[in-house]
This record gives sequence, C-alpha cells and structure tokens, in this order.
Amino acid sequence: MNEKFKILANFIKDMSSETFNIETYLFVKENISKYNLNINITSKALKNRMIEVSTILKFEDKNSSEKKSHFEIVYISIIKIDENVKDNKEIKKIVICDVQNEIYPKIEKIFLNLLDNSGFPGVKIEKKIDFNKLYNERKN
Repeated sequence: MNEKFKILANFIKDMSSETFNIETYLFVKENISKYNLNINITSKALKNRMIEVSTILKFEDKNSSEKKSHFEIVYISIIKIDENVKDNKEIKKIVICDVQNEIYPKIEKIFLNLLDNSGFPGVKIEKKIDFNKLYNERKN
C-alpha cells in the first residue's frame, strides 16, 4: 500500500467509439492526426475515507467538421485514504497526481486498444500527461 492511499478497485464504467458511416470513417482515418486527447478527473467522496475517482479520456477533433468520430473512456478507481491524511489539498493531490500516475499507463493502453479495434490502428498519444502540472494548474 502506498503510505497515503490504497487503490481498492479499478474498472471501466463506460467506453465508447462512434463513427457515423463509411464516409466519416474514411475522413477521420485521413485526419486522425488532428485529434487531441483531453482528460478530466473528478472525484466523489464515499464512506469510510473512500473516494471514487473518475478519469475520463476523450479523443476528439476540435474542428467544426461534421465528419468526426468520438472516442471516450470513463475509468473508475476506488481509493481509500490513509487515516493520517487530513489535509484537503493533500487529498486533492492524491486524486489528481498520485492515483493518476499509478493507473494512467493501463488506461492509455486500454484507450489505444479501443482506437485500434475501432479501425484506427497505429494511433500514438505523443503528448504525455504531466499530472503534477495539471494539479498545479487546478490549484491556482
């Protein structure tokens, strides 16, 4: 167990890949390099110092094109915070940084498999997510 928290469970709550038709598929296949990965992390307090952490990845085209695919995964982690952790800032850092650093490699692999199985093999996520930077941005 990490000295500040323990991951009790992880699971995929929702996973989605939507491509409307063959024209959209062909268009997206040519333009998937323009897609961006976005991440959103939310949490909900449960009982007995447990927290449900939702990590949501979306891979989407920000352009206003009508021909676009949608890829999304909602990954849930149930964590238990150690009794000695009392500060809310420390708990927030655990949720945004520590848990994510531990689970993200697995989520990324699942997400890349989703893209591959959706007909878009070889997609790479070039920009790695810096969870410490994300936490510091949210903190300010």
